[in-house]
Amino acid sequence: MHSKSLKKYIRTIIFMMVSVAIHMAACPEAYAQNAMAREHQPAKRLITQDKLHQQISYLCDTLCAGRATGEKGGGIAGLWLKREFERIGLMKMGKSYALPVYLGNGKYGRNIVGMLPGSKDFRKDKYVVIGAHYDHIGTLDGKIYPGADANASGTVAMLSIAEMLSAYRNLGKSHDSNVIFVAFDAKEHNMAGSKALWNMIENGSLKDPISGETITKSKITMMVNIDQIGCTSAPLKSGRKDYIIMLGNESLKPIKRDMLRICNRMFAIDMEYDYTYYGSKNFTQMFYRLSDQRVFIDNGIPSVLFTSGITMNTNKTYDTPETIDLEILRKRIFLIYHWVDKML
Repeated sequence: MHSKSLKKYIRTIIFMMVSVAIHMAACPEAYAQNAMAREHQPAKRLITQDKLHQQISYLCDTLCAGRATGEKGGGIAGLWLKREFERIGLMKMGKSYALPVYLGNGKYGRNIVGMLPGSKDFRKDKYVVIGAHYDHIGTLDGKIYPGADANASGTVAMLSIAEMLSAYRNLGKSHDSNVIFVAFDAKEHNMAGSKALWNMIENGSLKDPISGETITKSKITMMVNIDQIGCTSAPLKSGRKDYIIMLGNESLKPIKRDMLRICNRMFAIDMEYDYTYYGSKNFTQMFYRLSDQRVFIDNGIPSVLFTSGITMNTNKTYDTPETIDLEILRKRIFLIYHWVDKML
């Protein structure tokens, strides 16, 4: 390259670098958003509205017949979840993903449980549990209760987060904590599924699939539950469709309590959120204990619940896939995913 051309080339490069530096100084948050968004884009591309609709529709199909615990339809839903856990690459917690839930009178259900290991190089003995119940009412008087929002939506959200974290890990990213994903059965039977999992933790029968060591209560740092996350018909005070409720934020360490707001802003999701159940202290306390996080709360584990609230469709025959707002569900999944990623 001639000397004159080389000088011109160098001047151009210097000008570009200075321009970028000035722009970054003026808009540092925008650059941070773009960089972080690019890092997670391969994982997020896996979650499409069509895919969410197909998964929810399968769980609401007549084949699953309302997913009642101990019935054929519930068993079919459980088999599908086992295949999904295997496809995603989660590790079995023993010989099978299916762990028994005894209901009494010779009747059983099945929790579907799998683990995503943390860092490959610096593995730590810490675990975060992420769950959602997949069972529902079943078929009553010949009428199927599909349970699209309650809780096919939460189950599919949990699967999506598992898939994204697994993909993120396969790209060479890692976390300090191991993540145990649980599709709980028997929530409609006084939360027997989550109680059964906790009994395994207490009696020492839940083992790490890599080390074989017992997963004790002291090793579980957080529980995240997702229950009814797909509808937009019970908005917060502003009336916006794109909202989410997170209960239990105060159970987290103070340094972590602002993480939802940070993720919401830094990843440009811009969703309305509330840490209460529609501003009521009494309802917040009640709903915080109405799902599978309860046994973890009672045993001193920091626990949160993500939900979009109870609606007029809850526990009705018309809680169908058509009532799910797939665009908003996808946004909620992304916000929870980013939050979990920063909490691990």
